[in-house]
Amino acid sequence: MTGRRVTGQARTGGVREPVDDAVIVGGGAAGLCLAHWLTRAGTGVTLVEAPEGPLRPAERTWCYWEAGSGAFEEAVTASWQRLRVRGPDGVVIESDPAPLRYRMVRSGPFEQLVHSRLAASPAGRLVRATAHEVRETRYGGEVRCTTPGGQPLELRGRYVFDSRPVRVTPPHRTLLLQHFRGWFVRTSAPRFDPGVADLMDFRVPQPRHGLAFGYVLPLAPDRALVEYTEFSRAPLSTAAYDTALRRYTGDVLGLGGFDVESAEQGVIPMTDARFPRRTGRAVFRIGAAGGATRPATGYTFAAVQRQSRAVAAALQRGRPGVPPPHGRRALAMDAVLLRALDTGRVDGPRFLTDLFRRVPMERLLRFLDGGSTPWEEFGIGLRTPVGPMLRTAAELPFLARRATGRSEESSR
Repeated sequence: MTGRRVTGQARTGGVREPVDDAVIVGGGAAGLCLAHWLTRAGTGVTLVEAPEGPLRPAERTWCYWEAGSGAFEEAVTASWQRLRVRGPDGVVIESDPAPLRYRMVRSGPFEQLVHSRLAASPAGRLVRATAHEVRETRYGGEVRCTTPGGQPLELRGRYVFDSRPVRVTPPHRTLLLQHFRGWFVRTSAPRFDPGVADLMDFRVPQPRHGLAFGYVLPLAPDRALVEYTEFSRAPLSTAAYDTALRRYTGDVLGLGGFDVESAEQGVIPMTDARFPRRTGRAVFRIGAAGGATRPATGYTFAAVQRQSRAVAAALQRGRPGVPPPHGRRALAMDAVLLRALDTGRVDGPRFLTDLFRRVPMERLLRFLDGGSTPWEEFGIGLRTPVGPMLRTAAELPFLARRATGRSEESSR
């Protein structure tokens, strides 16, 4: 398919709108990635994003690891060759997981990059409007919107891909939240090593339920993103996060004087719920709404890229669909880990520190991204507390899935 493919015309509020190959709802990571890959394949795409105002999310940070240069390298704010984990007792595990590098993408530059590519492509267009409803029609799907001026608008496509967060988590056996607040700090003196990122620093007070850690991404010797993160059942107040960050930056990191240039805060569901990827013949869910968030880590960006490339390839073959973002083995292992953490059968900080200490970091990161072999996964399993994990695996098939808890989505 080349150029903007129009399969029909429809009049809406006096404006004649084309029936495109695809309409994408939402301009987050999933919507932007899919718009890029579809237009690159020549598929006619309309991307609808919320106009400026309260419905547009604040700038977010997305992180992932990747070998070589990816399609969005121009939007990478920073990257790190060496990664570090610090145990509760201060033990340090530091490694170079070559060929993988850890990358940070800020939503602002990423959005600008994809928007510029859409503007340069005859196959794509960007529409600013508030989407209210997605429904099926005889020709595919329809997105009912309101323009910034308050006029009704109906966008029509042979297929609709909806990336808006789901309101309620589907039935599940376990639901933990990864919730966090981060400060972009500038210190009065050099305090950071820009070559090393701290993925997990467990030298923070642990909550009664779940686990907590610090997360440090240096941007310069005197600048970094410093976050406090918890895996638990409920988020904290902003004041509680700020208290934890003051203790971490002062008592643990010893940063001395610094200014907070900006802050970000978010909640990510970590659950074994099954997120439907198809809600009708021509309507699909993508991104976190379609289960792209890895249950045991909260990472989404890399899975979204893989999923978007697969969707574009499927459409070109004439077989539309959204493939599973994670394999069955990965989801089964994540379900066991989440249950073991939620029940307290494993000590979270010790479990994760030991895992990074006993498994080569490059192999562990591939495992966390779904790229490991069954033999490698078997070896990783042997380096976990086998008894509690087996007990948890044995009970999972007998646990009912419950429809409780709201689903919230944010960065990382």
